[in-house]
This record gives sequence, C-alpha cells and structure tokens, in this order.
Amino acid sequence: MRGLLIALSLLTLLPAAQAQESIRERIKARMEQRRADKGDAPATAGLQELEVQGRKVLVHLPTRYDEAKPAPLVLAFHGGGGHAGYMADDEKYGLQKKADEAGFVVAFPNGYSKFPGGRLATWNAGGCCGDARDRNVDDVAFARAVVAAIQAKYAIDATRVFATGMSNGGMLVHRLACEAPDVFRAVASVAGTDATTSCAPSRPISVLHIHARDDDHVLFNGGAGPNAFRDERKVMAFVSVPETISRWVQRDHCATPAQRTLDTPGAFCETHTGCAGGTSVQLCVTDTGGHSWPGATTVRRGKAPASTALDANDVIWRFFETSSS
Repeated sequence: MRGLLIALSLLTLLPAAQAQESIRERIKARMEQRRADKGDAPATAGLQELEVQGRKVLVHLPTRYDEAKPAPLVLAFHGGGGHAGYMADDEKYGLQKKADEAGFVVAFPNGYSKFPGGRLATWNAGGCCGDARDRNVDDVAFARAVVAAIQAKYAIDATRVFATGMSNGGMLVHRLACEAPDVFRAVASVAGTDATTSCAPSRPISVLHIHARDDDHVLFNGGAGPNAFRDERKVMAFVSVPETISRWVQRDHCATPAQRTLDTPGAFCETHTGCAGGTSVQLCVTDTGGHSWPGATTVRRGKAPASTALDANDVIWRFFETSSS
C-alpha cells in the first residue's frame, strides 16, 4: 500500500516537473534570441549583412576568424553604377577568397542609390560621380560609420583598417586617404584616379594605385573615355594617373624617386619610399585589361578581359601588410 502511495505521488509531481523544465527551455531560448538580436551571438565565417545609415553592407568573415584575435579589416567599394553584391562576387573580384587566404575581414558597402534595392549606386568622391556627387552625399562619414559598426560587432584590429575600390569606388578611397587617415592605415585604388577638390590629410598615409594603360573609361593620361558614363554630366574630366601619383608624393613628402619594385611581362610597379611617417606611394601599371580588376576571371559583357600580368588582390594585400608593419 505504501509503495502504491509513493508511485501516485511521483505521478502527481511529474507534470509539474515537466512544466518547470519547459519554462526553463523557453527562458533559455528567449535569452539566446536576445543575444542574437543584440549581436552578442558568436560570429561565424561567411557573408553576413549589416545595415548602416539605411544602406546595405555585406561582411565576409574569413574561415579562420577568431573572436579572441582581432583581425584586419578591408572595406571594398564597388564601381559607379554597381552595388555591394557585385563587388562581393568572387568571380569578378575574388576578395572573399583572398580574405580567407590572408585572414582579414572584408566588407562591401553599398553606395548611394535612389532605388530600393541599392542598384546603380555611386560614391561622392569629390568631383565624381553621379547622384552621390550631385546630392553631396557624405560618403566619408558613411565609411567611418561602416568601420564603427563592424568594430562594434566583430573583433577588428583598429591599427589595420584599409580601403580599396574599383573605378568610382577607387576615387572614393583617394578621398578617404585625404579626409580619414585617422581611420584607414592605407588605401589602394584600381582604375579610379584622384577626384578630390581639396586634400589636406591629418597625417601621412600609404597609397597604392593600379591602372591599365588601355583603360577606356578613366583614361591613363587624363580625361573620361566615351564609355565612362551614359551621361557625361555625371562624371568629370578625370585626373591622369601620373598627376594622381604626383599629388600623393607631394602630400606624403616622399624624398626619394620611384624605384621599380616589380617588372614582369605586361606589368610593372614603381614605389616611392622615404615618405613621411614611414609611408609609401606605389603605382602598378598593366599594359592591357581595360577598365577592370587585374586577375579577375569574369568581367562585364563587352569589356576587354582583365589583365593576368598581375593579381590585384595579391598586390593590394602585400601593400597593406607592408604598410602596417
């Protein structure tokens, strides 16, 4: 009889225990959801999306990302008329693959666009380009906000923050070098010359510029090619590549002439060292490739194939690593 009473008591307590366990599970699930909403959940490798000032920013964490080891950060700015997703396409730029190899975080911000999906976006680089310039969009403040948002969410080494960009995006990184050298350690532009209307950097900054001699958009010796933009009023008479380099040599107070640091069939690089603050100014030129990213496997339809004489990602990352050492 006593055994029967004990069994009945246990049966009575079982639903209460199950209910209590269910409550615990629900509380745990809510806490995990709150941590995720606040961005406290452990980060995982792969392409993720943030929103900064109403714009999309795609962030790729390298496969070896470790929250205990702050990683370098590279912001990659798309060309005029492009968007973040296009710049993040590894067939066209290969930056996610390079980030995995080298262990840096790469972010792809979206330029200003009047379209809800962010397509056909441009950057205000000063004298160029499109609606971003015409509306005087503060893309320097936006870039600062992007860096701050990524630093708040991921483990980033603040001493190794860099910027690169293609065409109009490359022009923007020249402006960032002028107006935000306190944030960016070094910048690298591909096919986008200096479009700033004024430039007074608060400190010296290392600058790399990559350009094809046969670029038919941003002409090597200055001016806009016939394919630069459908409406020529949306661009400018682009500054030449030699003038762009000359400006940075003066701004960084480089004391020594350029030295040939790479000479390979179809391409060469020249580097000015002895610049203020240990900075350097480098120019890499490809004979062919037109208005494209050297080393890319795919280009826009109708464009000349990208140069294979050098790989822009390798050259850029080597330059960034040297600039931060």
